[in-house]
Amino acid sequence: MPSHHLPLLLAAYQYKFGRDVEAMAQHLIDDIAVGWDELGTDLLDDAPPTLVDALTGGEHWPSRTLDHLITPDGSPPVRMTVTDKTAGELGMPWGYILHPQGIEVISMAHAGAGPLVAWDTDPSAPFSDRPAHWPAITTCRTPTTSRATRPPRHAAGAAPTGPRTGARR
Repeated sequence: MPSHHLPLLLAAYQYKFGRDVEAMAQHLIDDIAVGWDELGTDLLDDAPPTLVDALTGGEHWPSRTLDHLITPDGSPPVRMTVTDKTAGELGMPWGYILHPQGIEVISMAHAGAGPLVAWDTDPSAPFSDRPAHWPAITTCRTPTTSRATRPPRHAAGAAPTGPRTGARR
């Protein structure tokens, strides 16, 4: 949900990944196990302790990576792929696309573009799960390409186009 993911992703970009969207995208696509429900407070490494406490309530938990995923039958974990059609079937209500200028947040209930949250947005800004209630820090974005043709490294929540993508929330 945006109320949880946006502050974590903004802080991760600003602190852990040193404002390097490529490094962040690589980590989020290659290292996170199943989906973004598995994101942990390790994404807040190097963030000020007061911000970490504000975003986590003082709790700490690790991101679940493929190295730490155990399947019920003991088989090796396999990355799940999701299309726009299966995203709805799996109950994935949000998609996130990492752009050089910010994070585009797309409600899967609505086709097209979503609001773009700039990377320099304060992670402690109040976000709800309804973008209409967000502070005036977002811009509307008109897509210039279809979501399916965007590069997979930036399309963390869009339809996967290759083996490096996976289910994201």
